[in-house]
Amino acid sequence: MIYSNSSIIFLPLVLSFLAVVIATPLSLILIKKFGIIDDPTKHKHPAIIHKKPIPRGGGIPLFAGVLIASIFLLPMTNTVMALLLAGFIALLIGVLDDKFDLSPYIRLPINILCAIIVVASGISIPFITNPLGGIVYLNSVILPFNILLSQVIAVIWIVWVMNILNWSKGVDGQMPGVVAISAIVIGLLSLRFGFDDLSILSAKLSFIIAGSSLGFLIFNFYPARIFPGYGATAIYLLLAAVSMLSSAKLATAILVMGVPMIDGMFTISRRILTGRSPFWHDKKHLHHLLLDIGFRQPHVALFYWMISAILGSLSLLLESRGKLFALIMVGIIVGGGLLFLHITINRHNDNKQA
Repeated sequence: MIYSNSSIIFLPLVLSFLAVVIATPLSLILIKKFGIIDDPTKHKHPAIIHKKPIPRGGGIPLFAGVLIASIFLLPMTNTVMALLLAGFIALLIGVLDDKFDLSPYIRLPINILCAIIVVASGISIPFITNPLGGIVYLNSVILPFNILLSQVIAVIWIVWVMNILNWSKGVDGQMPGVVAISAIVIGLLSLRFGFDDLSILSAKLSFIIAGSSLGFLIFNFYPARIFPGYGATAIYLLLAAVSMLSSAKLATAILVMGVPMIDGMFTISRRILTGRSPFWHDKKHLHHLLLDIGFRQPHVALFYWMISAILGSLSLLLESRGKLFALIMVGIIVGGGLLFLHITINRHNDNKQA
């Protein structure tokens, strides 16, 4: 079969974009009817920065856009069906969380279940490229109960992406921009591996995710008319999955999502070192720190987009060793910046209290 750029890139992107643009106003009617509203006077969450009630549940139109485009453009194979099923379960638990604020200890097992559904369909990380030379075959390592190491790492990867991107929706427009850029980069990279069925599936689904995110961005950019909510983890799950389809593209995915990745690792380490649960929220993510030093919400979102676009462009140009060097540099710069901001802001707060 002969494929064109329009059928692989533009049609999936445009169709999902239009589906979300239409679905979001319709979803808002239902969201408001069922009271899925983030009211800062009632929702006592430490990371809240908005001052007036805003509808949550943005995962509904986001997933609707992906679902509609997938039905029209993707073959309904077992893999695609598993992805959509896992995404729907993630959406369902996410919407319940948007309404009832579920415990993270309830959400995490559901995240793992969704990841297992994806991996059980055959999606995993069979190998990783050694930046120093050669290939490390993860599917050759068999763990107890006949479980492959490649499957375990794939589950961890999906759950990790679901959570670090969920943490990166702290300001209006931040998350959909990062997801769109990441999906476009992964989609373009998928086409480098040829036009086999898995590469085409990975590319099309990537551009569907990108279009859905860009459509939602219209309603989520500052001042937001709707928040993504926890239901948006359905989209993060799909993004993690496409990074594993066709050929492992983990280095690229990690690089383009470098800032959320480093912020997530820093956050978990900080919480554990201070004797707190890594799952409970606070107001010390990078986007919160940038707001503390004077950034406005649009500026924070643009900062995340710009860094993701730069890192994504680099990932398309660099080989494995170059990506490793870039990842190390991103870790040093972002990690050092986070540490500097924490120390500076804490000293400033101490001086104000003195």
